[in-house]
Amino acid sequence: MHIESNILFRFLLRRFFGGTGLILLIVCGIIYAITFVERLPANPDTMTAIMDAWVRLLEYIPMFLPLAVFMGTLLAMYNMTKSSELIIISSSGMSPYQTAKPFLVGAALIGVFATAVINPYFVSISAKNLTNHELQLVDNMIWLREDGTDHFLTMSARDMKKQNSDLIFIDTKIFVQDENFKLQNRIESQHVTLSNAGMLSNDATIWDARGNVTHGKWEIATKTTPQTVLDRYLQPNQISFWNLPSFIKKMSSIGAPVRGHLVQFWTLLFLPLTMIAMTTMGIAFSQTRQRRNFNFGLKFSAAIVTCFLMYFLINTFNALGATGALPPILAIIAPPIIIIAISGAFIEHFDTI
Repeated sequence: MHIESNILFRFLLRRFFGGTGLILLIVCGIIYAITFVERLPANPDTMTAIMDAWVRLLEYIPMFLPLAVFMGTLLAMYNMTKSSELIIISSSGMSPYQTAKPFLVGAALIGVFATAVINPYFVSISAKNLTNHELQLVDNMIWLREDGTDHFLTMSARDMKKQNSDLIFIDTKIFVQDENFKLQNRIESQHVTLSNAGMLSNDATIWDARGNVTHGKWEIATKTTPQTVLDRYLQPNQISFWNLPSFIKKMSSIGAPVRGHLVQFWTLLFLPLTMIAMTTMGIAFSQTRQRRNFNFGLKFSAAIVTCFLMYFLINTFNALGATGALPPILAIIAPPIIIIAISGAFIEHFDTI
C-alpha cells in the first residue's frame, strides 16, 4: 500500500508540474515576445535586446506566477477528469485532501524555487545593467548630498549605470561648498565616475567662486561609495532575498524607511504559502464526479475571474502593508490564509461543480 501511495503521489505530482509547466511556457513565451519587440529599438543589437527581454521576463515572474500555478492546477485537474483518472482515484477511497497533497507539495516547491533561486538570479543579472527604472528617484533625478570634513557636496544626475564595482552618473551637476556653506565650485559633466576612492570626471566644466571657467579633469575624495548609493536608491525588488534581512537591519539602524523592503521580504518568504493558496483554490473549482461536465468551461471562466479578484485582494493588502495601514507580515499572510480557508470549506462540502 505504501509503494502504491508513492507511485500515485509521483503520478499526481507529474500531472501538476505538467499542467503548470505548460501554462508557464505559454505565458512566458507571450511576455518574452512582447518584451523583446518592445525593447529591440532601445538596444544597439539583437543579442542585447534578447538579454534585456530575458531580464524583464524574470522581473515579471513574481507577478504572474500565482496565476500560472492556479491555471496549471485547473488544467491538470480537468485533464484527469476528462480521462476518468480523477474519478478512478476518488473511487479508490482517496479524499479530495489526499488527492490534493501532491499538488500542494508541488506548489510549495515552485514558491521555494522562485524565492531562493529565481529572485537572487534576477537581482544578480539586473544589477549588471542598472537603469533609472530600478531606482527610487525624486523628481526623476538622482540626488546625492555629502557632509565632508571640509566641504558639502550636492549632486544631481539624470541617470546612473553600473560598471564593474563603480557607478557612472550621466548628465550631472555638482555643487561644492565650504564649511561655511560658501560656494566653492560648480561642476557640470556628462559622465562622473564614483568609486570607493571618490568622484572623478575627465570632461568636466568647472566654475570657481569668482565665475572663472575651466575645462578638463576634476576629482574629489568622498565618503560616499557605490554601495551606499545603491543602498539608498535601489527598489526593494532589486535586493536579493538572502540580503534583505541584513539590509533591513542596517537601514533601520540609521532611521531609513524600510516598510517597502519588509513587504518585499515577507512576500518572498511566504510565496510558497501563496502558491499553496492558489492551488487550493484551483482544486476547489475543479471538484466534480462527472466525466463529462458540460459546465466546466463556464466554471473555468468563473475561476479565472475569481483568480483575478484574489490577485486584486493580494495587491490591496500589499499596498496596505506598504503604506503602514497594516503590519507588513499581516498584510502578506492574511490573503492566502483567507483563500485557503474558503477553498478548504468549499472542497469539504462540494457536490458537483
